[in-house]
Amino acid sequence: MYFAKHLFICTNQRNNPCRKSCGDHDMGAHALDYLKGHAKKMGLMGKGKLRISQAGCLGRCDEGPVMVLYPQGRWYTYANDADLQEILEEDLANDRVVARLLIKP
Repeated sequence: MYFAKHLFICTNQRNNPCRKSCGDHDMGAHALDYLKGHAKKMGLMGKGKLRISQAGCLGRCDEGPVMVLYPQGRWYTYANDADLQEILEEDLANDRVVARLLIKP
């Protein structure tokens, strides 16, 4: 396997006040920049390690904002930088599930 983990972060923006999307208010873009930047500083990125990518709609808008980690198949939601940092330090760096932010598959 080229990457041990691949995190997809929804950055989809609907621009529709009647339907929520993960990219609303640039939440998805912010999460992408935050996690990529911090993961690089921590040495977590690269071949055999972690890759972080933006994704279009992941189909779970009502539970969003969302991200999914493969091949683990873990879905997360988040509300702020503290949540992102916890996902980074616990799951991405140390393979510990962040149960309070987990979304049922």
